[in-house]
Amino acid sequence: MATIDTYRNSIQQLFTQHANHKPACGEVEVELIFDQKRDRYLLFHVGWDNHKRIYGCLLHMDIKNEKIWIQYNGTEIDVAAELVALGVSKDDIVLAFLAPYKRQYTDFALG
Repeated sequence: MATIDTYRNSIQQLFTQHANHKPACGEVEVELIFDQKRDRYLLFHVGWDNHKRIYGCLLHMDIKNEKIWIQYNGTEIDVAAELVALGVSKDDIVLAFLAPYKRQYTDFALG
């Protein structure tokens, strides 16, 4: 099993890569929120598209019980596969956005 520091670095690397993809329309900022003390990581869009407010979470991951919990993925990207490509074991990734009873049908950790 990898260290928590390795998981932190993997999450931050993945989020930083996706933060470079700014929306094509509007004045929207991409915000990275890294709370290493509590091991919470978020990627947000904040701004305006004409008169419409843009505010929302694109990605949210936590590290709990020595596993990466993917709490939310508002993208079309398979971030679990990207974590695996970065060397994170599937046994250390929880698809927390799935109901607990459904996790048994994935190749990932139950929680």
